[in-house]
Amino acid sequence: ALSRSGSPSLGTRPKMQSDIPLRILVPTQFVGAIIGKEGATIRNITKQTHSKIDIHRKENAGAAEKPITIHSTPEGCSNACTTIMEIMQKEALDTKFTEEIPLKILAHNNFVGRLIGKEGRNLKKIEQDTETKITISALQDLTVYNPERTITVKGTIEACARAEEELMKKIRESYESDMAAMNLQSNLIPGLNLNALGLFPSGAPGMGPSMSSIPPPGAHGGCSSFGVSGAPGCSSTKVWPPPQGHPESETVHLFIPALAVGAIIGKQGQHIKQLSHFAGASIKIAPAEEVGATPQRRVTIAGPPEAQFKAQCRIFGKLKEENFFGPKEEVKLEAHIKVPSFAAGRVIGKGGKTVNELQNLTCAEVVVPRDQTPDENDQVIVKISGHFFACQLAQRKIQEILAQVKRQQQPKPTSGAQPPQPRRK
Repeated sequence: ALSRSGSPSLGTRPKMQSDIPLRILVPTQFVGAIIGKEGATIRNITKQTHSKIDIHRKENAGAAEKPITIHSTPEGCSNACTTIMEIMQKEALDTKFTEEIPLKILAHNNFVGRLIGKEGRNLKKIEQDTETKITISALQDLTVYNPERTITVKGTIEACARAEEELMKKIRESYESDMAAMNLQSNLIPGLNLNALGLFPSGAPGMGPSMSSIPPPGAHGGCSSFGVSGAPGCSSTKVWPPPQGHPESETVHLFIPALAVGAIIGKQGQHIKQLSHFAGASIKIAPAEEVGATPQRRVTIAGPPEAQFKAQCRIFGKLKEENFFGPKEEVKLEAHIKVPSFAAGRVIGKGGKTVNELQNLTCAEVVVPRDQTPDENDQVIVKISGHFFACQLAQRKIQEILAQVKRQQQPKPTSGAQPPQPRRK
């Protein structure tokens, strides 16, 4: 069988496979040994490890390395990877190839920030625990067509195998967390087509059938190369009923680094015009004098929920793309929503219960500053800080609370109302 990229594709897809395949890069001179005579070696690996393996021989003609995609359970992926490393080592001995053959894993850039961890802690821990040396290719090497980073692992075969397990465990956690956040998001905004936004890993061969319809990040106006995450452990399956009828326009104030204003506006205002058109939202950046000495500028976004999602998604993506937060950091921004002063208590909840639940669910920081003087419209500010999905979920939940307050405030219709039915005993 041939895979989509015209490569040998062997084995049957296991029932309990992980959604994220393992993708590795191998030196081109070892591909023949991995396939074996008439495909016997690769057939044997797929059978032993219950996996489906695509060897992308025809990709990057003349390249020194070729990608291999392994679909299986996490354990099956690890076993296949170890066997391939052993075959390469044996072939290197037989052909007197003296250079070290590191394990090279390909990972979508969306997950790399979390894999590295704050100040590189996660990666250092994996290196120490597995006795390996791990490096990750530069962010600059990424393109719209290649959203993957190369993770190079050096050590013994046993050490590299342990590192692969730990690295892929972290990547799968990030993927599952993001999927949970996306599913919850699509339930909160009826009709929101997340696939069309290009938020997710795809484009790379073998990124799983469920994701095949999604354009690569950056294509078709996607939110290229920023980490979407709910941070492992922050996702929830609880879904609120979507608001009925036509979605009303909302206004959100997003605060971006002052240095990033030029990138958001673009040459002669082209980027902000395109962004506004794509999202179907009004987007205005406050003049510099309004903020005084603070290093942030206020962006006012007005539009219904889907327009908010698209506009904010693009702004977070642009800041990541332009590297305003550094290659290892997730983009975290502050957003302000104005709420009627009488509804602020509902957002906080009794003894702060609602706002605490909100923070636990969304992983965003939500603050209703005390002692605010309501503005001329009798409104106060709710501050939300966090990465893109956290910010979005918190905004949606707050809007849901406001919709409930509004419904409760509306007078009950009297004309034509049915009298309550007597209860049967």
